[in-house]
Parts: sequence; structure tokens; C-alpha cells
Amino acid sequence: MAPKGWLDVHTHFYTWSSEPERQIAIQGMRDACFMVADSWSWSVDDSLAYQDQAGVQMQLLSYLPQTIEKLRAANDFAADVVKRHPSRFGMLCALPTDDPKACLAEIERGRSELDADGFAVSAVYKDVMLSSPALDPVWSRLNALSEGAVVFSHPNAYAPPKDGRPTPLIEVAFETARVIVDLLYRRTFTKYPNVKFVFSHCGGVLPMLAGRLELLGGESWVPNPEKLTSKDIKEELSRIWVDCAATAETGLQPAIKMVGSAQVVYGADCGVPCSRSETMERNRKSVKKVLEELGLEEDLVGRNGWNLFPRAAARAKKNEVNGIDAH
Repeated sequence: MAPKGWLDVHTHFYTWSSEPERQIAIQGMRDACFMVADSWSWSVDDSLAYQDQAGVQMQLLSYLPQTIEKLRAANDFAADVVKRHPSRFGMLCALPTDDPKACLAEIERGRSELDADGFAVSAVYKDVMLSSPALDPVWSRLNALSEGAVVFSHPNAYAPPKDGRPTPLIEVAFETARVIVDLLYRRTFTKYPNVKFVFSHCGGVLPMLAGRLELLGGESWVPNPEKLTSKDIKEELSRIWVDCAATAETGLQPAIKMVGSAQVVYGADCGVPCSRSETMERNRKSVKKVLEELGLEEDLVGRNGWNLFPRAAARAKKNEVNGIDAH
């Protein structure tokens, strides 16, 4: 039996070593049209408070800094948080997908030293798309793991603003769709069936375009080296998972139609300045409302993630937190 609370697969964190470093990060966000308040910060206690408020039993931490040194340090930090709070946190080991060899090394470190629950990647990391053929050895290695692998994909958090507005507003949704489509046309999801890809924000705009892609994507006027048919495209799409962070009101129903209700998981997008407790709660209520409208159990999405992360589920179940109620 799964733990009684929800699993949040989409939780950010930061590893500032000093107040000046935090202020530099905030100024960098402002330079990217991301109007962050001076007071904004992140802490483990803040995440725990959100969990208690929202009926979330566990959050999976992920963070993708832009240098290998900071990325490894972030993975170490997350692993330490999990050791201190094993029933409240899990970790997704960040992979530097601009460097396949470094990726392979961090996969082994994540498994042997950090006890990671899964892996986190950026859809575009330092100008390298997740669909780059150079990453085939990475997917091959993950596919060969006896336990399989879960790879959580987040859009590029460092992309420049568009039209004077920050990337997280709408651009992330288009980037996610582009990358999924490129992976699809390379048959990545069927070539590596033991790798379960989870894409943020209901898969971006892709669920709204899935019908168009299935209808036209196999036509002769579309470059298609792998010879995908309409049926193939539908099958590729059915293999992916999505979270519902910040998109449930209008994105959840199309996402369920695209991948099925069992392959949508809960994501709060907690830990970033674009997510306030009020907006996360509105999105969480939208999840339950949409599921009710579809005649589905209101905790389905919140608990689906336990099926993806059985070791995290075992930790949560072993040390179940009294008083957490997803209702």
C-alpha cells in the first residue's frame, strides 16, 4: 500500500554559501526580467512547512547549476537533506548533459554514493538539447540499469527573457514541447523503454498539439528519418510521464488524454520565487477539481508518483508522518 500523503516530484532548492551570493542570484534573476523580492530565500524548513500545509508527504529535490563543481555540490547537499529527513525528502541527482562523460560519472556517483531516487536534467543545458545524439550513451546506460531509471526533465531555468517577460511565464512550455518532439522523432522513448522520462508542467504546450502531431507528423512533407507513422507517434507519446506543476487548471485534462491518468504525477514547483504558497495551493486544488470532473479519484495524481519511486515510497511508509492528510 502506498503512503497516505502526496509525493511532490518537482521541488527546487538552492545552496547559497553567503548573503552576498544570494543577492547576486537575485540580481541575476532581475536582469532576466524576473522581478524577485529582496526577501526571497529558500530553506529546508520552508519546504517542510509547505508539505505540512498541503498534505504532501515527501518532496523530491532537484537543482541544476551551470558548472560541474556547483552541480556536484548541489547533489551532495540534497543527499544530506535526505539523510536528515528520509521520510520527507528524496533527491533527483542532477546530470550535466552538456558533457556525456561527466553525466556517466555522476550517474554512478548518484547510485553508489548519494543513494539518489532518480535523475534530473534540463531540457536544454548550456545550449545542448536533451535530444542531442551525443547523449545516447547516457540513455543507454540508464536503460541498462537493472532497476531502470526515472529522469525528471525541467526546462532551462537560465534562458534569457522574451519580449520583456521572464522565461518561466510561458517560454518554458514551448521549450518543453520542442524537446519532447525532437526526442520523439529520434524514437528515444521506445529505444530506451526502461528509462521513464517525466516532463514538467504537463509537458508544456504539447498536449494541446498532440492531435496535430499525430495527424500530420508522419506525412511525407515532414523530415522523418525514423519513418514514424501516426500510430508510432501516439505510441511514443504514451510512454512519457508529466507532472502538473503550475498548469493543472487548463493543462491537466489534455495531459491525461495524451499520456493517461496513471502517468501524471504531482509537482508543486516549490522553492522558486515564481511559486508562492497561494499559487501552489490554487494549482493543487485545480488538480483535485479536474480529477473530480473526469470522474477520477481526487488523490490519484498526488499518489501516482509513489509507483515511479518505490524506494522513496518505502522510506515514507516506514516513517509515515503522523497527521499528514492529502485532503
